[in-house]
This record gives sequence, C-alpha cells and structure tokens, in this order.
Amino acid sequence: MNEQTFRQIQTRRRFFRDAAGGIGTIALAQVLAQEGRAAPHFPAKAKNIIFMFMEGGPSQLDLFDPKPELEKWDGKPLPDSITKNLQLAFIKPTAAVLASRRQFRKYGQAGIDLSDCLPQLGSVADEITLVRSMHSPAFNHHPGQLMLFSGTLQVGRPSLGSWVLYGLGSESQNLPGFVVLSAGAATSGGESNFSSGFLPSTYSGTPFRSSGDPILYLSNPAGVSKETQRATLDALRDLNQQHLEKTGDAEIASRINSYELAFRMQMAAPELLDFSKETPATLEMYGVDKFPTRTFATNCLLARRLVERGVRCVMLTHASWDDHTDLEKGLTKRCQMTDQPVAALIKDLKQRGLLDETLVVWGGEFGRTPMSELRKPSDLSSAGRDHHPVAFSMWMAGGGIKAGQIVGKTDDLCFNIEEDPVHIHDLQATLLYCLGLDHKRLTYNYMGRDFRLTDVEGNVVKKLLA
Repeated sequence: MNEQTFRQIQTRRRFFRDAAGGIGTIALAQVLAQEGRAAPHFPAKAKNIIFMFMEGGPSQLDLFDPKPELEKWDGKPLPDSITKNLQLAFIKPTAAVLASRRQFRKYGQAGIDLSDCLPQLGSVADEITLVRSMHSPAFNHHPGQLMLFSGTLQVGRPSLGSWVLYGLGSESQNLPGFVVLSAGAATSGGESNFSSGFLPSTYSGTPFRSSGDPILYLSNPAGVSKETQRATLDALRDLNQQHLEKTGDAEIASRINSYELAFRMQMAAPELLDFSKETPATLEMYGVDKFPTRTFATNCLLARRLVERGVRCVMLTHASWDDHTDLEKGLTKRCQMTDQPVAALIKDLKQRGLLDETLVVWGGEFGRTPMSELRKPSDLSSAGRDHHPVAFSMWMAGGGIKAGQIVGKTDDLCFNIEEDPVHIHDLQATLLYCLGLDHKRLTYNYMGRDFRLTDVEGNVVKKLLA
C-alpha cells in the first residue's frame, strides 16, 4: 500500500468517525421512510396513489375525444398548413385521415364523452376528471415513458413512485411502499418506469406476481424453519452493519432494510393474495373469475388491498396499446380486458371510504394520430394510428381531484390543443400536490446538483383540484 492510498483510507475513516452520527442518520432515514414518518410539505388530500399505466399510447380519438369533423377528411390527407412541422414516428404527414369508427355517448352530470369501448367507465363518470389536453415532448415509447414517470428523456432518474415514497415514506411495515403489478406484454420502458434512479434502492418499485409467491423465492426452502431464517438474517444483518460502519454506503442500509422487509413479507404476503374473505359480489364486480378480465381484475383488486394495508404507491401496467395496425381489434380486446376492473376499482374504493384518500390515474405515454397507418395496404380494415404526443387524453379520480369534469380542449381534428394545455411536468406537479408534496421542494442532491421530478418546469393545474 502506498502513502497516497493509506491517506485516502484514513481520510475516509476519519470522515465517517467524525460525521456527527452520519452513518446512523443514513440508517435512521431508511427506517423512518419505511415506517412512514416522513412529513408532507402541507396537508395532503391523498395518502396513496394508484397509477394505471396503459403502455403503448391508447387512442384518445377512439376512447375520450370524439371528432365528428374527421368524417369530412376520412381517407384524405390533411392540408400542409396543419402538418408541416409535425414529427411522426412511422407515417408521413401526407397520410390519409382515419375517422373513428366508435360510437360515443355522454355520461354523468358533466356529460363526459366516452366511446362504446368503455361502458363500465361510464358508470363512474361522475368520479373522474378527464384531461383532453395532455402533451409530451417525446414521440417514441421509451423516451415517452421516461418523461411520464421520471420527468426526463434521460435514463437513470428516479420514477414518480420513488419520489413519492422518498417524500412520504410508507405506512406499511410488512409490504414494500411501492409495488408494481403487470399484465400483458412487458413495457418498453421496463424497470426504468419504477426505478429509484440515484435515490437509495429502498425507494424502487417492487414487482409482484399475482399468484404464488408475490416475489420469487420469498418462501423458505423446504426444511428451513422460521427460527433458522431469523437466525440467518440476524447474522447477515450484523455483518452488513459492520460493513456499513466502515464504508458509509447507503446501499448497505437499503440492503439491511430489504432483508428485514422480506422476512416480514413472508407472513404478510400470503394473506394479501388470499381472496377467500372477499365477497362473491366483489369478485364478480371486478371480473376476477372470468376471461378476459381475470388478470387485470386480479391486479386491480390487489391494488385496493395494497393501499388498504398502507402501501403508498401501486403501479398497474397493461401492455400494449400500441395500435399501429388492427386498431379496431386491438382496442376492443384491451378495453374488454380492462374496462370492468377499472370501474370496479373506483366503485370499490368509494364504497370502502378509500377513494377520498387514494389518487387514481389512468393513461399512457402519449396518444394517437388522426391520420391512419396502413401496414397492409390491401386490407383497409387493418388500419391503425401512429404516435401523437402533441394532444392526448388521461383521466384521474380520487384524493384531491375535482370529480365530474373535462379539462382542456383540442381542435376539431384532435391535432393540437386549444385550451388549458397540460404538460407532463404539470401533471407530475399536480399529483405530488394532491399527496401533500411541493414539487419544487421535493429535491435530492446528486453529483452536486439538486434534482426534482419536474426538472425545472411544471405548474400545479388548479382546475384539476377539488
């Protein structure tokens, strides 16, 4: 060992020795976050968030934003004056217009337009706020998902759920504070949609399975008793604690916390997945026992059970709504899978008194173009739509959100926004506000700079608030 290396080691050790309890503070912060002792910036309307992520970009034109004017342009290209600056992923600006084949009707006191794909959502129209004026700078999937969940087009930043867990902690002792439930194909954003980025890994989303062990290998191997498992973890904790005291690495504190949480989960998880105490009416309402709703219905019911047990953030992913072709078939199929469970979740939360404290969000990373994409020119019925981040729809319900209204307006072709544009950062700022967090104050210092979910932009959308 040379003199320079020796001095570096001594300096590091002296720092941790003299850091006024810094190592203990790191470990304590992990414990406090897990126990939900972090404080909101101001009184919150919502305690939990369930984000139903419809990966791929659902078509707002065929679900939420009817445009009769498109009938006049059906099969024809739009004028150059409209399309000249348009960025498209696959089609050319000269592509022919595709008018929606769906039938719309108005639901609820606010007369929210929903297509015939979503009759069950219509039954809870008075509980939701539909935003028709979302926009994003990203027109491809992975960048769009990074923007939606981490507020940037760059990989490596914390996700929305991680920021919320970092800011508020979890109320659950026996389950992760941020849980991810998946249905359908994998999302193109993958783990970046629920990663903790540069935050300690204890704030990452934990993917659950909907049957068997929620996490693989959670159960003890045959012949390993609870007492043996406890003794093994105690020894491992002591070794990790010694290493933590030497290095000050916050990830070691996260590792200790993860092992302890896993031990507690071995008792809590089987009860979580046991639907035997749910009434037959509840299971039927969600569609748990029938095809094609079974998988997503199970995840929606699990989401309700998770927030009941103090889990702060639940992400439900359903892929893929990326209908470049066979739009009619694809949209019908996915709505048949999700419409009933989504409406049931809203109803169930409300009847249990949980909707007022649970923020529910539904949407994708962008929308779809009014022009068609035809990958099978000989089959006009196979038409789809390309990516359209300039103007698309999402909806919200629950804690802090003003129910039964439409916010934002697009033009007659659903091409551009005419009223109340809502950027992705505005959405993020508003969701954090409902949870009692100021998006400008929720920061984390990394590499000498304070970072936040909304980067340097974002405004709370007051029209969305109750």
